[in-house]
Amino acid sequence: MKNTIKVEELAMFVLGIYLFGLLNYEWWWFLILILIPDIGMLGYLFGAKIGALSYNISHHKGIAIAIYLLGIYLAISLWQLVGVILFSHAAMDRVFGYGLKYEKGFKYTHLGEIGKTDG
Repeated sequence: MKNTIKVEELAMFVLGIYLFGLLNYEWWWFLILILIPDIGMLGYLFGAKIGALSYNISHHKGIAIAIYLLGIYLAISLWQLVGVILFSHAAMDRVFGYGLKYEKGFKYTHLGEIGKTDG
């Protein structure tokens, strides 16, 4: 099942790349911005509960899609860019097994415990 999820997330990452290509930005912007959503990890400086909340907000695909669609509706390309980057980053993270976080700690995700091997 985990491989199925990874393939699905990879397809969403490719979709994000495609959507970025529709925007009027140079490709190097994608390479620079793709890791920016990890700034949400800074919330862990204030504890696991705040960390999980800030991480999950910056890695939630629903929020990313809403920002992107609002950018389309309002014709604001910056919002479209932010939505695409958030969406693409979240998909990329999930390809590598990093899911939305539980308040229990950083390594506890909706995809399972980070670093734990199935076995």
